[in-house]
Amino acid sequence: MQIKSAVFVESNTNVAQCPQGPFPDFAFIGRSNVGKSSLINALCQRKNLAKTSSRPGKTQLINHFLINEKWYLVDLPGYGYARVSKKTKEKFQSYITAYFKARKQLVCAFVLVDVRHEPQPIDIDFLTWLGNEQLPFALVFTKADKLKPKALTNKVDHYLEHLKAQWESLPPYFVTSASQAIGLDALKAYIDQVLTELEGLNVF
Repeated sequence: MQIKSAVFVESNTNVAQCPQGPFPDFAFIGRSNVGKSSLINALCQRKNLAKTSSRPGKTQLINHFLINEKWYLVDLPGYGYARVSKKTKEKFQSYITAYFKARKQLVCAFVLVDVRHEPQPIDIDFLTWLGNEQLPFALVFTKADKLKPKALTNKVDHYLEHLKAQWESLPPYFVTSASQAIGLDALKAYIDQVLTELEGLNVF
């Protein structure tokens, strides 16, 4: 897949006000310092599509971008660490949950985790919640360029083994780096595959 157009549509905090129509959602979410905005910008080959910041927690709205006039890329607020008040954090965590439970157009959530770290309880809890809610998702390891090849393989294998101890089957997963464009083609190919399957089912 080539991303030929990426257009900002709208931001809001109310899932009922998200764009309606025939286009499916592919949502991106992760802990606040996981490199989500950088990955989105690299994926779309746009420098400033998603807002990046040295201060984690910059994204605090549900942001919809129309890609190739065919599907929505949804940039969701991060969960976990963010330099905002407890009240503010609780507010945008509540509409993340509402988005996942009510947004019928959602066809896949890409959950980003920093490949350098051990499996974090907050990530595992969120993945488990998605599974329990029977919501489709894929795992995206970020910042692959920060590790040497052997260490990278070991980290990914360790994470997957941790999941296997609890789950019957593993979700699709991708190893990526925004700065080195690692794994981006595989990610776009997966989106293209899902879109093709949806066209065959006449879902949208």
